[in-house]
Amino acid sequence: MRIFSSVAKACTALWAAAMIVGTPVQADSLIENVNGITLNEEGKVVRFAAMVIDDDGRVKELLDRKDKRPKDVDFQFDGKGKTLIPGFVDAHGHVMGLGFAALTLDLSQTKTLAEAQEALRTYAAKYPNRRWIIGGGWNQEVWGLGRFPTAAELDVVVPDRPVYLERVDGHAAWVNSAGMKAAGITSATKAPLGGAIERAGGKPTGIFVDKAQGLFSKSIPAPRPVEKDLALMKAQEILLSQGVTAIADMGTTMSDWQSFRRAGDKGQLKVRIISYAGEIENMIAIGGPGPSPWLYDDHLKLAGVKLYIDGALGSRGALLKEPYADKPGEKGLALLSPAQLKNKMSRAAMDRFQTAVHAIGDQANEEILSAVEELQYTFKGDRRWRIEHAQIVDPMDLPRIARTGTIASMQPVHQTSDRLMAEARLGPDRLDGAYAWKSILESGAKLAFGTDVPVESSNPFPGLAAAMTREDANGQPFGGWLPGERLTRGEAWYAYTIGAAYASFAEDRIGSLTKGKRADFLIIQEDIMLVAPQAIRNIKVEQTWVGGRPVFVNEAIQPVK
Repeated sequence: MRIFSSVAKACTALWAAAMIVGTPVQADSLIENVNGITLNEEGKVVRFAAMVIDDDGRVKELLDRKDKRPKDVDFQFDGKGKTLIPGFVDAHGHVMGLGFAALTLDLSQTKTLAEAQEALRTYAAKYPNRRWIIGGGWNQEVWGLGRFPTAAELDVVVPDRPVYLERVDGHAAWVNSAGMKAAGITSATKAPLGGAIERAGGKPTGIFVDKAQGLFSKSIPAPRPVEKDLALMKAQEILLSQGVTAIADMGTTMSDWQSFRRAGDKGQLKVRIISYAGEIENMIAIGGPGPSPWLYDDHLKLAGVKLYIDGALGSRGALLKEPYADKPGEKGLALLSPAQLKNKMSRAAMDRFQTAVHAIGDQANEEILSAVEELQYTFKGDRRWRIEHAQIVDPMDLPRIARTGTIASMQPVHQTSDRLMAEARLGPDRLDGAYAWKSILESGAKLAFGTDVPVESSNPFPGLAAAMTREDANGQPFGGWLPGERLTRGEAWYAYTIGAAYASFAEDRIGSLTKGKRADFLIIQEDIMLVAPQAIRNIKVEQTWVGGRPVFVNEAIQPVK
């Protein structure tokens, strides 16, 4: 199956239609008649009416309406007055997770337990020969369940083969009785350090949190290389259709990297992927003595390593300084001790791998900041330590992010998805420092935005709207949740482009349409600097270009003959 077949056909037709007949004298391209908008390094808006792209797919020049156009170009495209903006850089996502979520059972749109059971029933009937039913996206908070679901609620739908379904945040698994039996899980099974097994009457209920998910790793059939490649193609199709031209892949495995390389070797790697290896073992296996160079014309690079210090708020695995308001006595799960964290960060920094550490709870964020404060005296230079998520930060710790030069890599849509759950988990008196984008930015720290796809949709436009309003798709709560943390339009857009590029040492190549950078851009109808914030959510990408060439055309909007 060729995922890009229809897109490639449309793009080829578009390219051919725009070609100028004759032998080119110069190898430049001209994108003409556009409402061009980009940000510069200072965050100021730059407008232009045309763009010249060199033969390497880099921006050569931005032109105003009054500027003379180059006469000799080998490619010319008329934008018909539509808006042209830089492609989005997703600072934190899971490429293979996106692809497999689209190819396996997806429960992310289910609103009740009954809907999830019906989706499972339909999927099981459609694929009767699959040994395991794999999927994810469920969220008991959205269902209003008030508890975790159970194996029994899966057994009534699929009793005869294993079912393994990851929670939307990837930090818990919901497994049926056949799945537990296949993995040898019994009442005597103990949870590994950093994990938890939900029990009732001493027996596992079917919920396995954080490192307890690893109990199934040897039982679930590993995807074959052909399946990995298909997932990558599907992920790229989705990302490009939503205007994401580059993404930091958090948790790359060796088999993921091999799939990326196969695509690159075949000329099928369209999205720029900046990899952060999943744990030290994958970092060493992929990078060996250090980060990789940029490969395939800046389409792939191993930049660093992704580590986990705690779990997620939804599964009460986020590590807190004080007990959960809705479960007294529990403070979350420490996936690494402070000493283990510093050891792993030191091992990576020795060979100049960048470290990106998952930290959600206030205790987890305090521990990563303490680690950076200690390590920065040994590992000097521009290290760009990263905290991934930084969702709940003690207000006393906020200034430490800037002081240590740490980058806060955050996901705006998490705030709108998590609002009610965060209030329940923390209580009303502990919300200062929750999803505190403005406070972090005003402290002088660097901010990078992403989606955490497939935990959330990879579409960056809802994230932009959320960052500006702190309201969900229904406009709730009116005026925004903790509205003092809202960002301006420019601040939010910067974090999704230049800020995200900077977070991965890629600001010299991507993130804005300035001279010498890659010509990665989108064509949309709306002026992103003028349209109402809530309307930004509904923006549709008409075309996506990477390296000065079209890689996606939305035929539903703009049919290509």
